[in-house]
Amino acid sequence: MAEAQEKDNTWIIVGVAIASIILLVVLLKKDETKHLQSGAVAQSNAEVFQKLEKRHTSNVTGTEGN
Repeated sequence: MAEAQEKDNTWIIVGVAIASIILLVVLLKKDETKHLQSGAVAQSNAEVFQKLEKRHTSNVTGTEGN
């Protein structure tokens, strides 16, 4: 008599795991770049450069009196 073989679900499990990982990476990447679309980074960079320029000009004018 032939013994009943168990169905091997290994490849199904591997396929589902790979698909889940790909989906997770895509969702996280979309969430990661969301802040770039809002313009907050550009505004923050503008503020930083403005403060650096102000500090640079105050240092230049402060050293001229010496």
